[in-house]
Amino acid sequence: MNPPKLSMFQVLACGAAIVTLSMGTRHGFGLWLLPITQEMGWTRQSFALAIAIQNLSWGLIGIFAGMAADRFGAFRVLLGGAVLYALGLAGMALSPTPTLFALTAGVLIGAAQAGTTYAVIYGVLGRQIAPEKRSWAMGVAAAAGSFGQFLMVPVEGWLIAGLGWQQALLALSMAVLLIVPLAFGLREPGFKGTTPVKRDQTIAQALGEAFRYPSFNLLMAGYFVCGFQVVFIGVHMPSYLKDHGLSPQVASYALALIGLFNVFGTYIAGTLGQRMPKRHILAFIYFARAVAISIFLLVPLSPLSVYVFSAVMGALWLSTVPPTNATIAQIFGVQHLSMLGGFVFFSHQIGSFLGVWLGGYLYDATGSYDIVWYIAIGLGIFAGLVNLPVKESPISRSSPQPA
Repeated sequence: MNPPKLSMFQVLACGAAIVTLSMGTRHGFGLWLLPITQEMGWTRQSFALAIAIQNLSWGLIGIFAGMAADRFGAFRVLLGGAVLYALGLAGMALSPTPTLFALTAGVLIGAAQAGTTYAVIYGVLGRQIAPEKRSWAMGVAAAAGSFGQFLMVPVEGWLIAGLGWQQALLALSMAVLLIVPLAFGLREPGFKGTTPVKRDQTIAQALGEAFRYPSFNLLMAGYFVCGFQVVFIGVHMPSYLKDHGLSPQVASYALALIGLFNVFGTYIAGTLGQRMPKRHILAFIYFARAVAISIFLLVPLSPLSVYVFSAVMGALWLSTVPPTNATIAQIFGVQHLSMLGGFVFFSHQIGSFLGVWLGGYLYDATGSYDIVWYIAIGLGIFAGLVNLPVKESPISRSSPQPA
């Protein structure tokens, strides 16, 4: 017999609140780049490498966090992720060397994000919410993460200004433990005890099927570009703006605007995913990003141009997340959704690693971010093209699979 479902309101409320805390906290990490590197005497590349490792750790460990969530439920994974998040933020504040900073801000926080963000939460949404509302619900969760950026980035800027960067990180380490009580709202029926839920496919069968399916690989290629663009901009734009004489407040407002407009962008993308081909939504998003970056580099830089660019990019920021994950669920079903979403997200995080690391490396080598901006434009065009041929219909199998 199928286990009873959790209420949709409960799943969305708890899932959205967890994503708000987890994603909102990480979106402000770029605000720490200059305070930490200036006080500790480190290069920007040292900071960028730690955040790059964070993104790679998040993506790699996210695969296994997804497997665990699919087999044993999201609840246990969320508890472990919350504890790791608190430890990682405290370690980030107290690290005396770039190596230890890379281990805490990089490996530890990356592992924490793997257990508290989209792959795990979307697995719960996929299992608990009917297919006809799934893309919309994923849009709501993604919009919550965007609201977290809008809410948390100014708060983090205020904490840094009021408490200093170390005490601000220690305060955040306490705040992320609120994920623990919220996780109790996502304890799914059917995942009681330690016995894994029975699956019609093994992990190996599900992975073999997905990687042999061209559309899965095209989605992974597009998500790689998404990671490269958003993490480069999120981490390096505050420093880029200061290098051009704009105040730190402009950077804080810019990141907050990205979060605010992403609330609308992700919700709209999730809603449209119920009504039109999701591959068309994804292609439009990537092409529009390339155009937006090109215009931003061509016009004279001013607070107004920054705010307009941030609003446009915000609408396109995480709006790739609902249609990408809903397409995976539509093609392969929900039994292994967290794991398959984890593999696609790993591709995203490889792109994130390269985006943030190349930003620091090429800045230190050339004194400019220009080359990385140009790469971001070219990759946007590439991602728009590879999403167009994606096939969204359910895959044909010899035996029926739950949708």
